[in-house]
Amino acid sequence: MKNKITIGSRESKLAVLQSEMVRDYIKNHDPELEVEILTMKTTGDKILDRTLDKVGGKGLFVKEIEQELLSGEIHLAVHSMKDMPGELPDGLCFAKAWKREDPRDVLVLREAKSLQELPKHAVIGTGSKRRAYQLQAIRPDIEIVDIRGNVDTRLAKMEAQKLDGIVLAAAGLKRLHREDVITEYLDPNEMIPATTQGTLAIELPTDAAELLEKVNALSDEKTERMTRTERLFLEQIGGDCHMPIGGYATETADGRICLAAIFGNEDGSRLIRCKKTGNDPDDVVQIVVDEMKRQLYENGIFMI
Repeated sequence: MKNKITIGSRESKLAVLQSEMVRDYIKNHDPELEVEILTMKTTGDKILDRTLDKVGGKGLFVKEIEQELLSGEIHLAVHSMKDMPGELPDGLCFAKAWKREDPRDVLVLREAKSLQELPKHAVIGTGSKRRAYQLQAIRPDIEIVDIRGNVDTRLAKMEAQKLDGIVLAAAGLKRLHREDVITEYLDPNEMIPATTQGTLAIELPTDAAELLEKVNALSDEKTERMTRTERLFLEQIGGDCHMPIGGYATETADGRICLAAIFGNEDGSRLIRCKKTGNDPDDVVQIVVDEMKRQLYENGIFMI
């Protein structure tokens, strides 16, 4: 392996910070290795006036970076795993997952102190159907408006548009050291997170065996197991960014896996929730997917 590696990253403050975390962690374990970061603007970063389902989905945030990986211009890329499409291009793979940050969603409110204290018909900003429909399941009176952009952009829009609040991921705020803006952490049993929220995705060419081994040595076994479970659920349940979908895997005291999941139709009129426990990722995902598809069929959303 070369003594110098280049990490590819989106230009946002959070993306660069996450890449710096990976760079520093690698260098701490191999001081002789020179690691640099190359930033680039993706299509998803350029289009902020439309929701993801109207412009092409998650892949818009990674396409340019993956092209650089395949061309050899960069050696690995750091993403938020929740932004990654279900399938990777031929020739690319993920390293094993490193330790996960807080997976919960949070409310950032301008004046109220909690979701329950929000006034009737409060206006909350989010670009996620998963977040929007779950919030409205708790508070049906809440009005949702679409909001996109990085953390600073969303906070600025909340003030400029006088929104009552916005929903963000705890992981991003914590990595940016912005916990001070968090008003309330949302219970992941009520607001099921996006699959793999809080987990970094380290992507690299499949033929970079030596680099893959080096990065895998820094992984976290528990996070890898939960990541595999949540990604497997996303793959097997199907759906896309048009659908509200979430999955959150945790480990029970006796070492089994508990998977809480949500899936629904495009307008949120039908939301299916399921929570099951199994012995390994394949077992629990199969149990959850079978149950959800049965409920979806009974609700007339999809055929089994």
